[in-house]
Amino acid sequence: MALERTVRYALEEDIGTGDVTTDSTVPVGLWASGAIESNSEGVVAGLPVVHEVYRQLDESVHVEDRVREGDRIVRGDVLALVTGPARAILTGERVALNFLQRMCGIATLTSRFVEAVAGTRVFVTDTRKTTPGLRFLEKYAVRVGGGRNHRMGLSHAVLIKDNHIVAAGGIREAVARATRATAHTMTVTVECATLEDVIEALEAGADILLLDNMDVETLTAAARIAAGRAILEASGGVTLDNVAAVARTGVDCISVGALTHSAPALDIRLTLTLGAAA
Repeated sequence: MALERTVRYALEEDIGTGDVTTDSTVPVGLWASGAIESNSEGVVAGLPVVHEVYRQLDESVHVEDRVREGDRIVRGDVLALVTGPARAILTGERVALNFLQRMCGIATLTSRFVEAVAGTRVFVTDTRKTTPGLRFLEKYAVRVGGGRNHRMGLSHAVLIKDNHIVAAGGIREAVARATRATAHTMTVTVECATLEDVIEALEAGADILLLDNMDVETLTAAARIAAGRAILEASGGVTLDNVAAVARTGVDCISVGALTHSAPALDIRLTLTLGAAA
């Protein structure tokens, strides 16, 4: 349902009252095929969304995948072949490519972070820094790229951040309130900016410590202090240049907001050919 609703909105947003260019220039009944091709290297994610775009536009359009989700592609690779009425293919082109380029970009960037920490016990996870309305698709793309998902929304876990700490009157009080108010199955994460915060959060009984914007030396010290008493999540300021060093500090996972808020779209195009392609 979420996919259907999201695609429907995207098509309504783009088409409005009609595709005036296609409707005025492309003959009714003209049959064509469109090759969806990559102009760069990356990881494939989002082909099911392409299928949904054309299913909603015109069920006579056939989408044939030429690669699978998670496959690595290079420039010139054909990801899918779209065959059917030329009008429908062209009207859905931009929406289909927008989703596909965005999701491939996220999967590609995620795979690079995952590769950078290969050989360690650390896993890479995303954050809630996603495009409004597209979170489920962007987090899916992270999984395709080899990463893991952080909480999907505010109802899925307690994450006590700096402003919550201020409002509650301190780490201990915030953790105590969260523990009393939620089920025993709900994890409680506390954002820690200093080693003093780490000690206080551990003493308060936090399940997970989010070590915010700490350098490698401070992360290493935090891991020694925690000594396995809580899951340690490094977050903030993590790049492809330093993620391997962060992974060696003793943390359990690394959350990277850039996976979804800064991933460059993969360069993908659709090339139209009249008639049905082989």
